[in-house]
Amino acid sequence: MAQVFDRSSNALARASLALTGLIVIALGVALNSLQRSPWVTRQGQRPDQPVPFSHKHHVEGLGLQCQYCHTSVERSSYAGIPPTKTCMNCHSQIWTDAQLLEPVRHSWATGQSIRWIKVHDLPDYVYFNHAIHVNKGIGCASCHGRVDEMPLMYAQNTLQMEWCLNCHRDAGVNLRPTSEVYNMAWAGPSTDKPVWCATTGKAGPTAQQVSCVTTDPANGNPELAQLDKPAGMSKEQSGTDLQPHPGAGEGQTVSDAPMIAMPASYVKFTGQMELGHYLTQQYHIRTANELSSCEVCHR
Repeated sequence: MAQVFDRSSNALARASLALTGLIVIALGVALNSLQRSPWVTRQGQRPDQPVPFSHKHHVEGLGLQCQYCHTSVERSSYAGIPPTKTCMNCHSQIWTDAQLLEPVRHSWATGQSIRWIKVHDLPDYVYFNHAIHVNKGIGCASCHGRVDEMPLMYAQNTLQMEWCLNCHRDAGVNLRPTSEVYNMAWAGPSTDKPVWCATTGKAGPTAQQVSCVTTDPANGNPELAQLDKPAGMSKEQSGTDLQPHPGAGEGQTVSDAPMIAMPASYVKFTGQMELGHYLTQQYHIRTANELSSCEVCHR
């Protein structure tokens, strides 16, 4: 074979193998970067909508709440795109002749839906439930960014599975009291702005079993009231269980039975990690391993 192959053939063969390996690695890195790039995830892109709706104007300027347009966000797996009627509740009275709103008036007159382009559009094989996240202390801004500061809506995060799992590996970083879910400016507790939390003893969704306040509860002397039912007396005879809000004292108080006032045991938090760890336990947040288990879907 020495007459066929020159002595340099061995070096050439080794160099070819090394070059092939480098090409394969470079191709893998390039594809991995492409898969995470805005070209694929559409992160930061502002699609051309039929109507250039400004969240900044409506939320920050006019003070509209998220739930006014996205009515199903607390009860359904999807936030919901507002129907034309929601727009016309206001724009039948103001800006009635604005050319910018002609698609809205045309939709209202014809009954044809406006073809909005979804900014946060997950693949069909992904099941994401808005209700469970909202009711367990994940704020709108944690996923969607400061929507109240966006003249035109865009996706701030990739919303890829890797991004979701990173959150669930340390969910406490993003958890907040459910009363602050729609507060876009929420920055977590600090030494100057602490948060006090306590368990309410209330049955129902796990998030309702915790109450958090941003003012020192010791000044208001908050109390949790419970019914003290005499022995042998049924719930129907004693009345409705008293379940007031620890801070505001709101709740059903219809009862003929004597009540015992019990002071709520509030815990003070001056850092997000402390509060997040507490809420993770109280809200029973699933870990990343639990989410990636086959039993999540196949039960």
